[in-house]
Amino acid sequence: MSDLANAAIADALDELGDLYELDGAVIHRVLAYHKAAKTIRDAPVSVAALARAGTLTTLPGIGATLAAKIHDLLERGEIPAATKLRERYPTGLLAITALPGLGPKRARRLFDELGVDSPAALRAAADAQQIRSLKGFGAKGEAAILVALAAGGAERPRRRVVLDRALGAAERIVAALREIEPQAQIELAGSVRRRADSVKDLDIVVDNATLLDALGGLESIETASKASASAARGRTHTGMTVELRAVTPDQFGNLLQHLTGSNAHNAALRERAVRTGLHLSEYGVLDDATGVTHHCASEAEVYALAGLAYIPAELRENRGELEAAAAGTLPKLIELSDLRGDLHAHTTASDGHGSIEEMALAARAQGLDYLAITDHSATHGFGDDVSPDQLRRQIELVHEADARIGGIRLLAGSEVNILPDGSPDYEDSLLAELDWVIASVHTSFGLGREEMTERMCRATSHPLIDAIGHPTGRLIERRLPYELDMDALIAACAATGTMLEINSNPDRRDLNEIHARAAAAAGAGILVNSDAHSTERLLGLRYGVWTARRAWLTAADVANTLPWTALAAQSKRARSGT
Repeated sequence: MSDLANAAIADALDELGDLYELDGAVIHRVLAYHKAAKTIRDAPVSVAALARAGTLTTLPGIGATLAAKIHDLLERGEIPAATKLRERYPTGLLAITALPGLGPKRARRLFDELGVDSPAALRAAADAQQIRSLKGFGAKGEAAILVALAAGGAERPRRRVVLDRALGAAERIVAALREIEPQAQIELAGSVRRRADSVKDLDIVVDNATLLDALGGLESIETASKASASAARGRTHTGMTVELRAVTPDQFGNLLQHLTGSNAHNAALRERAVRTGLHLSEYGVLDDATGVTHHCASEAEVYALAGLAYIPAELRENRGELEAAAAGTLPKLIELSDLRGDLHAHTTASDGHGSIEEMALAARAQGLDYLAITDHSATHGFGDDVSPDQLRRQIELVHEADARIGGIRLLAGSEVNILPDGSPDYEDSLLAELDWVIASVHTSFGLGREEMTERMCRATSHPLIDAIGHPTGRLIERRLPYELDMDALIAACAATGTMLEINSNPDRRDLNEIHARAAAAAGAGILVNSDAHSTERLLGLRYGVWTARRAWLTAADVANTLPWTALAAQSKRARSGT
């Protein structure tokens, strides 16, 4: 049985899913293969090793049928079902399915109706303006195909990985290294330590060079090699590059600071140091006047030699942190423990996976004092919505649970959809029965900048909308923000007393740190909410706190660091008497 990489196994299952879709298979069958491919691509251990151990079906979504196909691939180098389907469809047709905006269904139509069976044939059909006549394509679709074909030969940039997936991989590696050498200093560096939205690779610093040889033996590492006496490089089963650097304990701070700061931060720090006769590098701090190179065991020593206060990792982006560190005006950044409540969470009443009681107990276990149950409203567009009558019953259930469960205050709320005209999708009389209303865009994403901005600013003027949820609608590395004037929305929120959310879902983190910092400067109220759809997702509040820290926010800048009674007293409703 071969040691095929997880990515190669996943690619084979994705190809089989595409072939089945070309062949007209039912969508559930197609989706099963694509979901299995994603599971394998994200698996932190060798799937081939699981196959040898006979434990493939322990992976989510991998049943006996899929396991058998993976075994065929590993033992015979092919999946027989895929081989048969490839005989039916030209190889060039599969290449077409990979083009943005096409996919197997549309590729099959081009094949059936125009005989297009390769990228070259596709280009010829588009140049001859034959595609625009097909229903569902049109002139714009034809033009988009030409653009996709033109870009097809270019090398794609290395894909960035959203922080929670990258951090999970990094923490597994660090934990495994600490098991090998419990006394060693082992720290994450790079963009993972700065808590960036997404990262390209993993940087780890150790003070014990023997760990360089251990990298390749870790369960989560697919391949590894020693680059030098002080560095090793590996690749995880999920495809991330790992850079492991070793340094003596007395230089640990020099290297950790060098590898953690962004390029812009480090360049500005070096320029500042040069003006005072110092030269900073990963090896030490050279003093021109004395010729002495200072080795720093901690990062604080590095910054102190440069005449600066210690700068938290999240701020190292060259956004004014050096000047603030020199002036002694760095903020005391918010901590996860500062949060008193969570004002955005879902249950099984809409698309969540936990009951009211389960979500309440999980929030209480995290030390939260209050939790708003905010299931999706009547028109949020993804099914499992809550009708007005169901919401009235939900209000009763939340109040009953609040009376029954001690140690946490439960608030009856809703995440209402902001309709294209800016109004919420429940009547005001029903909204008035709620303790809390957060409003978000869940439909009509494609409005132009002016229309979307007007839509959202109108929502802020509604007296019963307390906050705007995930304001830009972005999904990190997957979906761009809406066309929206964020400065106008921030100004509207500040003027109306409507709060803006930092959504902690690691795929969203929306507001981002730039907008959150601008909102705080404008005097708009800011919340850090989980948007949890399960008890486990309540743990994701840390991602929102990290965004707030990258935005320079203190506990005083975030409204839900207050007790509920204090927050409610300051709310728009309390001020307006609604």
